Amino acid sequence: MAAGLVRLLYGEALEADSCGLQAGEEIDPLAAAVMAEVGVDLASHRPRRLEDMIGERRYDHIVALSGEAWPQVKALAQPMASNWPIPDPAERESSRHGRLEAYRITRQMLQVRILECFGPRRAAL
Repeated sequence: MAAGLVRLLYGEALEADSCGLQAGEEIDPLAAAVMAEVGVDLASHRPRRLEDMIGERRYDHIVALSGEAWPQVKALAQPMASNWPIPDPAERESSRHGRLEAYRITRQMLQVRILECFGPRRAAL
């Protein structure tokens, strides 16, 4: 979700990748649904592991979105790392509507943090 928001907000001015501590097999359908609401298509995204991505290229900034990821991200700080502990909406037990709302809240929290970190958006929403 965060990488999709970066692309939405900044277009080609910033590059963004996304990964987790463990690779999943497919994108979370609820994450895809709430990102589609703002015009971000996650259909082609394939979940990858942090460990696999770091060897591929150098990143200017790495952001951890969970406390579990922070120690590994901090150790890789190349040259900058941030810890944005955002609640995982996938852990919310609720109706589909309630879970979608949790994903929307997460999307909004991510957008606020991204704008705080990287400045005003450069692409039209």
